This record gives sequence, structure tokens and C-alpha cells, in this order.
Amino acid sequence: MNYLRPLFPYLFGLMLVLSTQKFLNVGLVNALGQLILFTFVVCIPIWRTERMSYVDIGWPWGLVLLGIVSFIYSEGYWLRSALISGMVILVGLRMGLGALKMWKAGYLEREFPRYQYQRILWKEEGKNNTQFALQVDAISQGMANASFLALPIFIIGTNNNESFAVLEFIGMGTWMLALIFESVADLQKLLFLKNMKKAKKHNQVCNIGLWKYCRHPNYFAEWMVWNGIIIMAIPSFLSLGAMEISFLSRELSMVLWSLIGLGMLYASRMMYVTLVYTTGAIPSEHFSSIKREGYKEYQQTTNRFFPGPQKAI
Repeated sequence: MNYLRPLFPYLFGLMLVLSTQKFLNVGLVNALGQLILFTFVVCIPIWRTERMSYVDIGWPWGLVLLGIVSFIYSEGYWLRSALISGMVILVGLRMGLGALKMWKAGYLEREFPRYQYQRILWKEEGKNNTQFALQVDAISQGMANASFLALPIFIIGTNNNESFAVLEFIGMGTWMLALIFESVADLQKLLFLKNMKKAKKHNQVCNIGLWKYCRHPNYFAEWMVWNGIIIMAIPSFLSLGAMEISFLSRELSMVLWSLIGLGMLYASRMMYVTLVYTTGAIPSEHFSSIKREGYKEYQQTTNRFFPGPQKAI
């Protein structure tokens, strides 16, 4: 049971998706698609290699699949559906194409440090069956695409209103600024690494550009990308409350509607925990603080996740 605990929240989220009349068909198609994708792109390669890094291919391409399925099967206003589907597809392609490039370059032939850190946690938790723990972790990320991350996408896709609310524009603006912020951070990191390679300097601390204001501007921006999508979904969620969203009585439908709203908001919390604690900031810093000279000083002067001015030691 200890091994399976990470799956429980996602199972509940999937139940929310599939228990609604509005999301049943699109939810089933998306869940089946995520299952097939993760089985062949993630789970089987992990089983053969015992390396978790294949998730970096499966998860973003799962977002691309989510966007395509939502556009085809959602029944809302076509322009709104096209916008949210395109937004999710673009997020997935940005990371997915980068992951394929890393795979082609041979980087997936060794385990990424953040996934090496998972093994340390599993050992502390008494999880000695590494192969089983790897599969559960991989499946949980696929289920995220089928549950909580899918909720705001499906909610927006059900909205038939042909006029857009102010909050939707705010959400789209937040998403766009965050995506630009993330892309700039990635480019600055890539430029830094290229310059260090030319100078034959290894294990240096990247503290240029946006990296001066927080230690993980790319993770912060990815979190804000999803917050923008959630903000965009709020008007559609409020419209959903006026619809018959399930086969249940009106009272139970309202309970389900409330749970869907909480699930939509939980997507933000889920992404924050993932990007900071699970496979993000803390796991990557565990090894950086060991092998990079000056990284501990960088930790003392620079915020971990939320951008801000540097602090004096």
C-alpha cells in the first residue's frame, strides 16, 4: 500500500472527470490515450532500463495528446476550445521537442539527478522494490494528464458562450508571459552552459539573467503557465455550475460541481509540489550543492522558487 499511495489523489481526480456527463467521453478517450502513450514511451523503457528519465518524453507529449483530444471531443465554442487546446499543445511541444533532442543526443542513457534523488527518498521510506516504485511514479505522471491537469482544459472546452470574459484574457495573458519567461530562462541557461564549455569550466553556478532572481525561474514559470490556464478556466467553471453536469440529482450535482472546482484549483497545488519537492527544485539542488562550488552561497543569496532581489549573506 505504501508503494501505491502516490496514485490515490490521481485516481480521485480521474473519478471526478469520468463521473461528469460533460466530460465522460473526452475523459475516457484522453485516459485511454495517456495509457497507451505511457505504456510504450515510458513504462516499457523504464522496465528495460530502470531509468526514470523517459518520463521527460512521455509527460509533455501527453499534454500534446490532451490538447488534441480536447479540441476534437469538446462541445463548447470552437474558438475557445481551439485556444485552450493550442495553449496546451504549445506547452507540450516546447518541452516534448526538447526531450526528443536530449534523447537523440544520448542524455537519456543515464539517469537525471532529480530521479536519482527519488531513490534516496524511496530508501528512506522503506521502498526496496525500485522497479515497482519506478512504475508507480511513471504511472502517476500519466494519470496527472488524465485527471487534475485535464480538468481546467475540459472545463474551458465545455463553455458555449461566444463572448470572452475579462478573466479569460487575464488567464491567457498570464499564460503567455509565463511561457516567455520560461523560454528566456531556458535560453539563458543554455547560453551559460555553452560559454562555460568553451571556457573549459565545469560545474559552475548559473547566476545570470533571470537566474539571479531565483534559483529555478524555469520551474516558477511552468507553475505560472498552469496558473494562467486555471485563471482562464474560472468563468467557464462558473458557467458549468448552471448546467446539468451529471446523471445525479441537482443536490448531488452541486456537490460534484464543488469538487470539480476544488480539483481544478488543486492542479496548481499539485504542480507546485511537483516542481519544488518531487522532481523539481529540491531534488536537483541535492546534487548541485555537492558538486558545484559556490552553490551553497548561491542558495543563501537567491530565492529558491519565487523571484526576488538577492539577499546579503
